Amino acid sequence: MATVVPAEQTLKPSSWLNRCWRVIATGLCFSLFGLGGLLLSGIWFNLMRLAVRDPARRSRLTQSSIRISFRFFLATTRFFGVLDYRFDGAERLKEDRGCLVIANHPSLLDYVLLASRMPRCDCIVKEALLNNVFVSGVIKAAGYLANAESDRLLEQCRQRLASGGTILIFPEGTRTTPGKALALQRGAANIALRSQCDIRVVQIHCRPPMLTKQGKWYNIPPIKPQFHITVQDKIETRTFIRVDDVSPALAARRLTQHLTDALQSDSINNEK
Repeated sequence: MATVVPAEQTLKPSSWLNRCWRVIATGLCFSLFGLGGLLLSGIWFNLMRLAVRDPARRSRLTQSSIRISFRFFLATTRFFGVLDYRFDGAERLKEDRGCLVIANHPSLLDYVLLASRMPRCDCIVKEALLNNVFVSGVIKAAGYLANAESDRLLEQCRQRLASGGTILIFPEGTRTTPGKALALQRGAANIALRSQCDIRVVQIHCRPPMLTKQGKWYNIPPIKPQFHITVQDKIETRTFIRVDDVSPALAARRLTQHLTDALQSDSINNEK
């Protein structure tokens, strides 16, 4: 677990030299990330396809390779002083099978942070990423689900969850805009209700904001960002279904509002 840095230290602006170093180190780390994606997809996963014939075992090895590579990347960013992070309740993610994991999305690194701790992470990705040379091979090898036709995606998610998969979703559909209230789409609620699966809620807080939707990678904050990831209890989806509902959309609306409240909790923002 990461060392908790006192608030009075995190609020102290870095020196000009430190900020210059963090810009350079951030560029190096993202270059490493891109190179790692190419090596995994171009060499390692192809070797696994030749050496491991059993699809189930190959899938497990692929997921493990991604998890280990993400941990290495995050350890590198911490070593070079680009950022720091800590998890609360990460051990809960090891319990999840046939479960939907939802989280808010303040930073470009949210997926990397969560996938580095999840034993299995069946992520839903934008279909456009299948054409990205750096990550398309990883997406295909891991068997991630492309966000295409809604009915087809719902059925794919239901099958993946029924087989014991754990699907990670950022229900906002895009990265959070700092200072604005969350606006969740109903896709996550619809998947959970149709699949009758539990939902694991994860809250991510980054102080100060880094790699937001509006910011460029080189626009680093004046102080080293601290990521705090809190893994909360599960939510039982069935409790949001009522016998007198005239439409399944009512349960989806109730569940979406509950998820919004859970992710907007300011318990982390008030930490000292």
